[in-house]
Amino acid sequence: MRFIFHYPEVTGYDGDMLDAGQLREVAIAVERAGFDGFSLSEHPAPGARWLASGGHQTLDSFVALGFVAGATERLRLLTYLAVAPYRNPLLLAKAVATLDRLSQGRAILGLGTGYLKGEYHALGVDFEERNALFDEALDVLPLHWRGEPFSYTGRHFSARDIVARPLPVQDPIPIWIGGNSALTRRRVAARAQAWMPMSGGAQLSSTARTPALGGIAELGARMAEVRTAAEAAGRTEHVDLVYSYSGQDMQSPAVDADRHRETFAELEKIGVDWIVVSSRTGTASATFDFIDAFGSTYLNR
Repeated sequence: MRFIFHYPEVTGYDGDMLDAGQLREVAIAVERAGFDGFSLSEHPAPGARWLASGGHQTLDSFVALGFVAGATERLRLLTYLAVAPYRNPLLLAKAVATLDRLSQGRAILGLGTGYLKGEYHALGVDFEERNALFDEALDVLPLHWRGEPFSYTGRHFSARDIVARPLPVQDPIPIWIGGNSALTRRRVAARAQAWMPMSGGAQLSSTARTPALGGIAELGARMAEVRTAAEAAGRTEHVDLVYSYSGQDMQSPAVDADRHRETFAELEKIGVDWIVVSSRTGTASATFDFIDAFGSTYLNR
């Protein structure tokens, strides 16, 4: 089982985006501590009301992960997650291919449909089209990454005999899909390399417009269904399960370490491949303390 550090998010509209620590120094510390990946979220146009009720600001994930790529050597670089319908899929494919090439094959494209109507409106995207646009992106991404001529007629564009480079290093670039719905799980089984369920409880699931999951046992059962469906579709590769271990579960990594180890073992038993953790306190010193304590306690560095 592998671990990803998620760069701490700024809640509300006050404070600086880098209050949790300079990105380069945080990424270097994460790699040194023994983490396997580094992730960033995105909200390009969050509304003030959502921010005031607990929403968060973000950096541009592709620009920031490109910066992280230059500061590190082995960390996998995950968008956790990028909202596929916000972008023309050709622009999305180009950004990810560029990140993969510049990082020498370390990009992971975490995707979701998004849930903030106001953000959709601000970006000029029809919220009611989000699922159709998401599936369109899943069609276009692999065509773009092949580097060969292709044509595709989308809902709002027509690409005729185009050739897009650079070629990614990975074939394919892993696509991880987030969300709890049955539709999400069907997409994962058919077309993705991992499932990223939302584990933040009923209130967060309601805000994010996705069904709440029960406990660890239910998660394991749902993932077993996904893997069975993938096999039935003729897929032979392993489909990963990614679990977000929330800040409420772990405020200080060294506290209740045995309990956390037991939970990690239970998660691994039901098929979790990656665990995402993050410091939630928002100061640089707390971020570095968290990274150091987690590494020394759980990553056997």
